[in-house]
Amino acid sequence: LDVFRYEDGRSKIRYIFDQSIDTVPPEGFFVGTEYTNEQINTALGAENPYDIVPHRDLSGHGTFLASIAAGREIGDYIGAAPDAELIVVKLKRARPYYLQRYAVPENQENAFESNAVMVGVEYILMKATELARPVVICIGLGTNFGSHDGFSAFEEYLSSVSNLRGVCLCTAAGNESQARHHMQGTIPAQNETANIDLRIGADAGDVLISVWSAVSDRLAASVRSPTGELAGRFAAVPGNVYRSDLILERSSIIVEYHFPVEGSGGQLTVVKLLDATPGIWTIIMYGDIVLDGTFNAWLPMTGFVSPEVEFLSATPYTTITIPGTMIGAMCVGAYNSNNNILYSQSSWGPTRAPMMAPDFVAPGVDVGGFYPTGYGMMSGTSVATAITAGAAALLMQWGVVEGNDPALSTFQIRAYLIRGCTRREAVSYPNPQWGYGMLNLLQAFQIMRGV
Repeated sequence: LDVFRYEDGRSKIRYIFDQSIDTVPPEGFFVGTEYTNEQINTALGAENPYDIVPHRDLSGHGTFLASIAAGREIGDYIGAAPDAELIVVKLKRARPYYLQRYAVPENQENAFESNAVMVGVEYILMKATELARPVVICIGLGTNFGSHDGFSAFEEYLSSVSNLRGVCLCTAAGNESQARHHMQGTIPAQNETANIDLRIGADAGDVLISVWSAVSDRLAASVRSPTGELAGRFAAVPGNVYRSDLILERSSIIVEYHFPVEGSGGQLTVVKLLDATPGIWTIIMYGDIVLDGTFNAWLPMTGFVSPEVEFLSATPYTTITIPGTMIGAMCVGAYNSNNNILYSQSSWGPTRAPMMAPDFVAPGVDVGGFYPTGYGMMSGTSVATAITAGAAALLMQWGVVEGNDPALSTFQIRAYLIRGCTRREAVSYPNPQWGYGMLNLLQAFQIMRGV
C-alpha cells in the first residue's frame, strides 16, 4: 500500500515478524520468520512479491491500525505520525489445546495466546534497541480471560515493559460495555447464596464462564439447567475439576477451582457448559467462607462466544478487557469526534483492582484508514488506541529524538496526555466512561513545554 511507502517507493516498515510462518526465526527466537526492510523493498519491486515476503494480513485489522497510527499522506489522508517507521508483528493463532480449553468458536481466527504477544513485544524491544530509537507499542486487542485486576503474569510483564526508558505502551479499553458479558454479584453472608443467570440461545455450542472472587472468600458452585436439573454443589477444592453429564438434556457441565491465584490470592471458578441447550441457565454460588462477598463473572468477549449468550443481570461497569486493566500503560476508550458522544460499545471501568480506567478517550467512530484492499472505515477502541499511539510517537520525537526529554517513557506520556485532555464543565472527571477526558495532543504539548 502506498500509505506505507515513501515518495521514492521505499517501504517505511523496518521489520515484519510473522509468527505464523516458521522458516528462519529471528536471532534469539524459536518461532516465526523475520523480514527486513531490504527484503520488503525487493519484494515491492518484484513481479511476484509474495515469493520473497509471503506475509499477508488476512483480517485487515493490523494494517488498518498501522495506517491510522503512522500512515503517509495520500491526498486528503494522513496518519497521526506520518514520519514514524513501523515494526510489524503478526501473531500466531493459538494452539488447538487452548482453543478447546477456552471454548473458542471454530470460525474465530483472531485467537492468540498471551505468550505470543509477549514474544512479539520482546522482538519489538530488541529491534528498537538495535535501531537506537524510542518505540511506541500499540496493543489493539484484548480478552476477558483473566482477573481484570492487573495481577496476571501477562499484565505484570507488560507493566515492566511500560516502565522502560524510551518505550510507550498503549492498550485498548475494549468494546464490551453493551455486550452483556459481565455481571457482579454479592453473597451477603457465609452459608448464603447468589445466582448468576444466563440466557443461552440455540446452537450456542460450548459456553465458558469465569467467576472471580476475593482473597478472603471461598465459594462453591452448582449449576441448574433450563429443565431444572441441578448439578452440584461441587466442593471448592484447589485444582479440582468436576464433570457432570446431565440426564434430561444433552449438555455436560465442567466446574474447576483455582485458588489462591497468582498476585491477588483470590479465587477463580471456571464453569463450562458443553453443548449448552437453549434456555435460562443458573450458576448458584455458595458462600463457604465470606468476608467480602463480592464476585465478578465474565463471558468471553464479543466474537469468542455466541451472540445468543448473555447475563440477565449484566452491568456495563468493569468491562475493560485485558491487558487494558494492567498498571502502567495507557488504557484508551473511544468517542465520536463528530458529535463528542461516547462510542456506545466502549468499555467502562473501573478495573477489579479497583483502578480508574480508561485513562481517556480518543476518536474511534467511523475513522478512515487503509485495509489491505484499500481505503475504508472502522470504529472501536483499537482505532482510538492507534491514534493515541501516533500521538505518543510525536511526543517521543519531541522528547527523545530531539533531545528535550531523553528519558521519556509511558508514565510521563500518560501524565502529559491526561493533563492535556479536553474536559467539559458538566462532566465530573475522572469517570468510568470518559476517564480524564478527550485526547488533545496540542494541549499536552503546551503543558510539556510549560506554555
